[in-house]
Amino acid sequence: MIRRTLTDNKLTALNILGRTRRHLLGRHAEAVLVNSRNGLLLVDAEDCVVGRKLAYEGEYGLEELARLTSVIDKSSNLLMLGAHVGALAVSASRMCAKVTAIEANPRTFRLLELNLLINGCPNVSAINVAASDKTEMLPFVMGRTNSGGSKRAPLAGSYAYVYDAPQTIAVPAAPLDEVLRGQKFDVVMMDIEGSEYFALKGMPSLLSSARVLFVEFVPHHLRNVSGVSVADFVSLITPHFSQLYVPSKDLRLTQDRFIPVLAEMFDQDESDDGLEFSK
Repeated sequence: MIRRTLTDNKLTALNILGRTRRHLLGRHAEAVLVNSRNGLLLVDAEDCVVGRKLAYEGEYGLEELARLTSVIDKSSNLLMLGAHVGALAVSASRMCAKVTAIEANPRTFRLLELNLLINGCPNVSAINVAASDKTEMLPFVMGRTNSGGSKRAPLAGSYAYVYDAPQTIAVPAAPLDEVLRGQKFDVVMMDIEGSEYFALKGMPSLLSSARVLFVEFVPHHLRNVSGVSVADFVSLITPHFSQLYVPSKDLRLTQDRFIPVLAEMFDQDESDDGLEFSK
């Protein structure tokens, strides 16, 4: 039996909100069209995280986009892992030459394709695959209330992974060095809910040519989804990047401090939406 914490109770409330939205819209409603600063976007009818933020606040991820703007220009080639419905990809497409958007969730991927069409983004290529370290059919949990939280099947159980009764399906997974063979990217953005370690392991060639890597850091995901240590995670990054900026702490670090600082964050269960590694 899983004991519920205060955070778990908030997740339960979020699930009730998502089901209420579904009930009000009707069981045949797949998406809601939102006019946001990111673009005209279709969002999942039950999504109470990214979708709700776009619907109620009219924007999403503007801080991330501001940081991205500082490292790209109209000639840049951007690789985005975990593109979701395209809120960031659509905005980024206006800032650079090309965006390659990777999204594992097939239901979300359909909305991503439609959003790219609606917003006229010919410089964005979308690929429905899970970034991993090997070619396989991967068990994948389809989040309902938080579709952006969809992820590879976790190694450890947690109420946070089952609170909205998600469906688990099999999705195609592959190393991105194979999927994107011969391509080079200036900047890589990665937000894939615990699959970061496996994605990094499957793309050393792409990382070697990238100038900047943005990657989400969530201790809960490292422990329970990928089952790796901070040292394991960092070992895939240090061959390619020598500098780290931690936005949540406003810290700039040299390579010798990567593990000590991130290990402390891990122990304190402190997350960061996008660590910024650079050459």
